[in-house]
Amino acid sequence: MPKETAVYTHGHHESVLRSHRWRTAANSAGYLLGELRPGMAVLDVGCGPGTITADLAALVAPGRVTAVDTGTGILEQAAAVAAERGLENVEFAVADVHALDFPDDSFDVVHAHQVLQHVGDPVQALREMRRVCRPGGVVAARDSDYAAMAWFPEAPGLSEWREVYRRVARANGGEPDAGRMLLSWARQAGFTDITPTAAAWCFATPETRAWWSGLWADRTTDSVYAELAVRGGHASTEQLTAFASTWRGWGAEDDGWFMVPHGEVLCRG
Repeated sequence: MPKETAVYTHGHHESVLRSHRWRTAANSAGYLLGELRPGMAVLDVGCGPGTITADLAALVAPGRVTAVDTGTGILEQAAAVAAERGLENVEFAVADVHALDFPDDSFDVVHAHQVLQHVGDPVQALREMRRVCRPGGVVAARDSDYAAMAWFPEAPGLSEWREVYRRVARANGGEPDAGRMLLSWARQAGFTDITPTAAAWCFATPETRAWWSGLWADRTTDSVYAELAVRGGHASTEQLTAFASTWRGWGAEDDGWFMVPHGEVLCRG
């Protein structure tokens, strides 16, 4: 597989979008919010269904947000979210983060949430994000770290699920433990002024446990990830079904707790 070619492991199954639509600037880009000002020009890379995009657009209005992703289908969903919120300062385009079709110094802020773990060359992606960011602007990236995920109570099936997921993601050209690598990638991309931080999602109430375990149970058996896992010989259909059952069992635990850690970088220069 060429270095810049990677397959998006999750795809856009409903179980995936169920997770993505939950994301907001507050719960997924808090480290960036202090940098935003009205009137800014923002590029949102890998915008997905556009919930974070819409929040960013509201925060920088009357500035503009350009939201890009790799396919028109998901961009149509993002545009619908913006329209529902009455936002007129967002535009959408298909783009490859390895070769962005924008002039140098086009944006005040370039943002990517859960993107670099899925691309073939994250350093090149960050170089492109740096190229289109204006002097004095900021490049912001946040990615999860699968190896550092933690949960209680112990469920051996979840440990096996994680190892299968990591194998599938790497076979697709991605890096599932990207969160811990963001600082190194940013340095390799030429940034010298980097603020690295970390934050986490936590699912520990009955409602959030049911939601998180349910979407992962469905994703494990019904999404593009499931197809890739079986096709690549990483797991059998029976194994995936067992993982889904383990997810649902964990979600029913009264004291269940799950943490998804993220690495974050704010980059200048």
